[in-house]
Amino acid sequence: MRRCLAAAAALATALAGAASAQTPAWPSRFVSIVVAFPAGGPTDVLARALAADLAEKLGQQVVVENRSGAGGNVGAASVAKATPDGYTFLLATTSVVNNRFMYRNVSFDADRDFVPVIMVSRTPIVLVASRRTGLATLAQLIAKAKAEPGRLNLGSPGHGTVAHISAELLQRLAGIRLTHVPYRGSTPMIADLIGNQIDVVSDLLPTQIPQLKAGNYAGIAVTGATRSRALPDLPTVAESGFPGFEANSWNALLAPTGTPSEVIGTVNAIVNRYLGSDEGRQELAKLEMQAGGGTPADLKAFMAAEVAKWAPIIKAANITME
Repeated sequence: MRRCLAAAAALATALAGAASAQTPAWPSRFVSIVVAFPAGGPTDVLARALAADLAEKLGQQVVVENRSGAGGNVGAASVAKATPDGYTFLLATTSVVNNRFMYRNVSFDADRDFVPVIMVSRTPIVLVASRRTGLATLAQLIAKAKAEPGRLNLGSPGHGTVAHISAELLQRLAGIRLTHVPYRGSTPMIADLIGNQIDVVSDLLPTQIPQLKAGNYAGIAVTGATRSRALPDLPTVAESGFPGFEANSWNALLAPTGTPSEVIGTVNAIVNRYLGSDEGRQELAKLEMQAGGGTPADLKAFMAAEVAKWAPIIKAANITME
């Protein structure tokens, strides 16, 4: 019996060693970062910077794949269904946690189908006003909205975008109601601002910086926790009478549930180092993004807080998407 047990143990050890020898060390081929939006946007640019740094550190090609559609749902779903082998990641945006409350059919569960890797960046929203309104502060905007209910209109780069729902939150806190005018992106909205065809706009800060620096219209406030480096004289919403107010678009790396913890740890460490490096800080500064970082647990807690924050706003405003 002892000889049989010893032989069985030896066989098991040999088989395990053979299996281990057949399993190449990660990564043995290229790694994909999926961006759920078209090429050329800020999330895509950020993804390519991360991919270049990861490729250098891992010694393996890291490619960016743009899979856009349905407000980010197409790309996110493709990663949720991917094999959890460490070769597919999603550079997620706010939509990955919010879309479940706006779209009737979302083919993935953001809580069950993804594991957090690392928060990468945050991007504030900015409120601006056209010249014809004469508005220059948040207090003036609120006073005018209360004096003339429903008269002021509010543009955003799209129905259900983070710029839209951030403005909905501010309106609820301020006790005002602006008429929402959704655009298809920022370009036509900026043209209408310059032409005084819309009163107030909520948009991603980097998109609006060139126009605000040129003095084409007035900045009201930024929604981040701190002032913008590019526009240091523009106050935050928190400084303008709403302590604690913060609303950002964000980017975070997620992986399919089941991805090996060793892979998650390796990628987390590399990206943390990149975000703290001179190269990383310079790249994010060009995009007017604030560096993230931290642990997977930090990101998990943050995403849960985002759900708790935005779900009631989306539902109260009845924001739905087809």
